[in-house]
Amino acid sequence: MHMFNCPGGTMADDPQRNFRSAYYEKVGFRGVEEKKSLEILLKDNPLDLEKLSTFSQRFPLPSMYRIHVWKVLLGILPPHSDSHALVGGYRKEQYQDILEALEVMRYINSSTPSTHVYLRMFQLESQTLPRCSETSSPDEENEDFLSISRAMEEIVDDPVDCYWLVKCFVNQYHTKFGDSVPHLPKSLEHYLSQEEPRLLNHLKNSGALHQLPYNLWFRCCFAGCLPESSLQRVWDKVISGSCKILVFVALEILLSYKIILMGINRPEGMVKFLCNIPQENTDAIVTKAIDLWHKYSGTLIHAI
Repeated sequence: MHMFNCPGGTMADDPQRNFRSAYYEKVGFRGVEEKKSLEILLKDNPLDLEKLSTFSQRFPLPSMYRIHVWKVLLGILPPHSDSHALVGGYRKEQYQDILEALEVMRYINSSTPSTHVYLRMFQLESQTLPRCSETSSPDEENEDFLSISRAMEEIVDDPVDCYWLVKCFVNQYHTKFGDSVPHLPKSLEHYLSQEEPRLLNHLKNSGALHQLPYNLWFRCCFAGCLPESSLQRVWDKVISGSCKILVFVALEILLSYKIILMGINRPEGMVKFLCNIPQENTDAIVTKAIDLWHKYSGTLIHAI
């Protein structure tokens, strides 16, 4: 069954499909149909970016296709599948050329950490490379780029892919969501008032509300906060067009650790805890965050 050709309504209207999905979930085959649907979409030539985005908003991407879908959605690969090998070759050549230029100019050498290499490459391409005499180690201003690079390195093995994904992820995030990011803390406050007003009052009264790790959450997109296995499910949603998911991940972290947070009265204690949340519970947090996001986004997510 082609998931995008449901006559007379969306997938949500099909009771047989809902029963099947519930059954699959029960017996451990969650995502069987979704994987098949994605495979159908990936056979399109040219690829339909809108349908791929909608799929990624609604479902977790199967790990075997995740990097390929990210590359297409970020424009690293074009919609025409028959050009992928050629364009992939160009991307590799461009990577090598930039790398060699930086080596010749002595911005990098064999002992430069790979994430710092990516930063210098990014700066060279965006014409923001500092003068060579000023190149101490990268400063705080670059921390979001470096955090995202470190996380991407854990997700992607190939350095060429890693650089292009970091570069295009950061560029897309700033271009698409740059104006929205400053408003995300206010949005978090709004949803927290709906879900757990007592916790919101505690954060306000203790002075912690304005000191929460917003940079870690909304500028680094949870890189350095969530382990990569959980983080990539959040980034599926960001790459396919939603920065609002970040608000719901932050919200779910606050809700999940409500009892601990209610027991801390000093803002610095709360911030310290939130910057180093336990890593074993994060898959459940992301799952609940996505459910909350779907709940508040309503039918928007189901429009295909």
